[in-house]
Amino acid sequence: MKLDTETLYQILQRHMGHQKWWPAESKIEIILGAILVQNTNWRNAAYAIETLKRETQLEPHHILNLKLEDLQLLIKSSGFYKSKSQTILALLTWLSQYDFNYEEIAATYGSNLRKELLSIKGIGSETADVLIVYIFDGVEFIPDSYTRRIYRLLGYEHTQQYDKLKRHITLPDHFTNQDANELHALLDNFGKNYFNGKASDRYTFLDEYFKKD
Repeated sequence: MKLDTETLYQILQRHMGHQKWWPAESKIEIILGAILVQNTNWRNAAYAIETLKRETQLEPHHILNLKLEDLQLLIKSSGFYKSKSQTILALLTWLSQYDFNYEEIAATYGSNLRKELLSIKGIGSETADVLIVYIFDGVEFIPDSYTRRIYRLLGYEHTQQYDKLKRHITLPDHFTNQDANELHALLDNFGKNYFNGKASDRYTFLDEYFKKD
């Protein structure tokens, strides 16, 4: 029998503890990070955020008032800066229609929020799910690249593509926003900590399961 998501969550919590994620000082910083980290590592994204912070204090209207070429230069370290700059402007423009009132946006769109986010230029499935969990306090499974590798290790199918695995994993009905936040953080940080180390280390967090403690 495969390790189910709730048991996996409990094991990771016991081994790794509370993750205190997403690492940011504000929701606008999380929004920018979710876009800038696409197709790059966090170090490059963080450098772009710091550069933006020095220039704009991460004030969204200040960012919206930047010339496109200036914004591209500020986020160049994140790679794909031309497309990312357009995504930032598209998302911030949409959010500005609601005065960046995230609770109002979540209440307005309800279960259609993900579909609405996906209609914004440059927002894909993973970014939409990250925004729902970390900005709009919703509940979504976020099968990013590390998560898919972990589920593959556990014997799951459909792990090659984000949307395929997402369709086959259902979070427990009792999961709260905090649970969705923690699960994503635990899986991602486990991947960062262990997939770059010895293969044997990847099984450490499964000891309780295999020993059936």
